[in-house]
Amino acid sequence: MGCSICRTRLNFGRALSKASLPFTMLLLSACLFYCLTGLCDSAPKIGNQLMLLRYNGPDKAQFVAISHHMEPPKNRTASAAVTLSARFVSALSQPLVPENSLLETFAKSGIFVSNTYGSKKFPQAVIIGVKKGGTRALLEFLRVHPDVRAVGAEPHFFDRFYDKGLEWYRNLMPRTLDGQITMEKTPSYFVTKEAPSRLCAMSCETKLIVVVRDPVTRAVSDYTQTLSKNPELPSFQSLAFKNVSSGAVDTTWSAVRIGMYAQHLDNWLRHFPLSHLLFVSGERLVSDPAEEMGRVQDFLGLKRIISDKHFYFNHTKGFPCLKKPEGSSRPRCLGKSKGRTHPRIPTEVLHKLREFYRPFNLRFYQISGQDFGWE
Repeated sequence: MGCSICRTRLNFGRALSKASLPFTMLLLSACLFYCLTGLCDSAPKIGNQLMLLRYNGPDKAQFVAISHHMEPPKNRTASAAVTLSARFVSALSQPLVPENSLLETFAKSGIFVSNTYGSKKFPQAVIIGVKKGGTRALLEFLRVHPDVRAVGAEPHFFDRFYDKGLEWYRNLMPRTLDGQITMEKTPSYFVTKEAPSRLCAMSCETKLIVVVRDPVTRAVSDYTQTLSKNPELPSFQSLAFKNVSSGAVDTTWSAVRIGMYAQHLDNWLRHFPLSHLLFVSGERLVSDPAEEMGRVQDFLGLKRIISDKHFYFNHTKGFPCLKKPEGSSRPRCLGKSKGRTHPRIPTEVLHKLREFYRPFNLRFYQISGQDFGWE
């Protein structure tokens, strides 16, 4: 009988969906307390109804899934029930912003939720490159979107760990619900000869994102990263050229070779149609992140949720950061390894390197259909 009373009150609550939030919270608290003190044996079901009453947003399916995995009351005292009731109502009253998943909302409120909702799928989209182009920024920006679930670390499956098998790879992926996209990013895929055929063997329908940047600036950034780990590294020019005076570029050096985008793109187009690739400008990702993220969301078939309101420009680092979400103590900026000051490279060295890259750039513009303005 206790549960039928709760359900009656919930139905009444639906009719009052436009009523004030305090009244709704009071009703929710009373019903939850009634069940948690032992007078009702269907707390998970009530929890589900409570959540549906409070929330009817685009990720409602995730809300429902979470409700079915809430920890049931076990020998809970009246005092403990009051505490959990207050936490539950507090969690429900928090605005559900894209930066915070529903799972995180409940976890921060002290409500334990199983992480077994959804299923692990192969990624439908992969950020395949390029190193020091802006791939980490792109991934972090994308993770703001409630319909994107991505692996934080780089799996390196298609270049280093392919022998571990596809099932190993799939198990690295986060769980997703219907309508959500699974993603990963490993920049070295773009320059790995075997990666296109291996990825196509998994699925030739996978969407591929390549973040590109002026190859000269990218090479200097690559060198700067290596230099920070090895201060004894030879000078940039001694690594970039076989002979500086003759201008003979050493294409065996990875920092130079990565920037030959057209050459690497040819390898991918043997296995994937051009329509399956999106080329993101690393420069525009800094100067106008919202516009570039709009293109990415369109390419992935996502609703345009990530917009100007999510960004602010950090002048110290020299790139945009995500504004702090509600409930967070600070904004979300990329780590200390991002935004390093580049060493001074002689102008004539940079000029010779630009001359070397010019034909590769022009061909890349032609194939991609975009002029990135690196001349």
